[in-house]
Amino acid sequence: MTETLPAVDAATIAQSRHLATAIPGPRSAALHAERTAQVTNGFGIALPVFVTRADGGIIEDVDGNRLIDFASGIAVTSLGASNKRVAQRVAAQLEAFTHTCFMVTEYESFTQVCKWLNENTPGDFEKRTGLFSTGAEAVENAIKIARAATGRANVLVFDEAYHGRSLLTMAMTAKVNPYKLNFGPLPAEIIRAASANPLRPAQGLAAGAEAALESVEATILEHGADTFAAMVIEPIQGEGGFIVPAAGFIPGLRKLADKYGIVLVIDEIQAGMGRTGTLFASEHEGVAGDLILTAKALANGVPLSAVTGRAELMNAPHAGGLGGTYAGNPLACEAALAVFEQFEDGTLMQNAKRIEEVAREILEPLLTSTNVVAEIRGRGAMLAIELADAGTLAPRADLAKEISAACHAAGVLTLTCGTHGNVVRLLPPLVIGEELLRDGLIVLAQAIADAAK
Repeated sequence: MTETLPAVDAATIAQSRHLATAIPGPRSAALHAERTAQVTNGFGIALPVFVTRADGGIIEDVDGNRLIDFASGIAVTSLGASNKRVAQRVAAQLEAFTHTCFMVTEYESFTQVCKWLNENTPGDFEKRTGLFSTGAEAVENAIKIARAATGRANVLVFDEAYHGRSLLTMAMTAKVNPYKLNFGPLPAEIIRAASANPLRPAQGLAAGAEAALESVEATILEHGADTFAAMVIEPIQGEGGFIVPAAGFIPGLRKLADKYGIVLVIDEIQAGMGRTGTLFASEHEGVAGDLILTAKALANGVPLSAVTGRAELMNAPHAGGLGGTYAGNPLACEAALAVFEQFEDGTLMQNAKRIEEVAREILEPLLTSTNVVAEIRGRGAMLAIELADAGTLAPRADLAKEISAACHAAGVLTLTCGTHGNVVRLLPPLVIGEELLRDGLIVLAQAIADAAK
């Protein structure tokens, strides 16, 4: 049995759930009304509460409510939203300088972040890294690099994929609403292939990796193998529903990429940086991508992303072909270096594994005690509950919405996802204490049981 999760070190906020008002409270409601008057309606909202402080596994709002955080800002604040070491390093950099643009004058922290990623990402080969600001930027730059290296145009992506909100990454993303609706036309060089969803195989395919890989190869050949610069895959598909692919699927993609000279890009933006119990989720598959993408938890809330990969690929673009005004900003680089320090002893990965153990202990009985929990899946602290009718597997987005709303009202922040909107996803900080984790999971389990009635 893995040891109990440690309490958050020197937490500035009491690590307990507390409801001072209804959720949202009156001050949050007033601030949300002002937001509606000032902010474009194009931004959605999962829970309309306004935050004053956050630390460990707790978010405190303007009404004095303390909510259990099962979102981590969508897998970003894995070390807590006010991590002391991150704050110290960023504050010291603020005193020195905030920005120069690395393409104008250089600073060492950029190189240090690249070095760590070169040394710690999967793959026993010489690597180089480029730093950017957002996950979508990392994806776009990976495609630029693959095209420069291969001289090819097409990009292979997969059912249930999510890669971002920019024009190219929208095209790469599978889900239409809300990500692509009304935003076309989109880039045409994106080809979609079957994924290997164990619960919901692609239409007409048998379950498992073998049939999916045969379909993927057929798609490659249909469009011309020599037209593909890259294939891009998430080791666990995030927005698609936290789908762990059928065993053998990602190793099979590695073989297809090698067979046809296609650059294999592994998008670790949500699943990486310790979230699944290993530093990178692709380690579970025993596969190294030619390029690997990181963002989100890379700098624990300070915008930073990276493309790391084979030196010959990364060096293919001409000088000046990659970059960005804020790419690898010095504040973000210092935050990332603080994150790397805290991964050194392995505790965070052990925490992720323990989070999974506790979650499965509390949630898996629902597989038999209700008739609406189709699957509990994921790895480490990246877990999901899919809601569907027994027998038919008809997706129950209504239940996912109802369950999340009940959790919110009880002071537990959960998110929904999935191609059909019928998945409740769990992304607690890796530093959450076990007592707090259990409290939140019990609330969630009760909400599921109540909805199932």
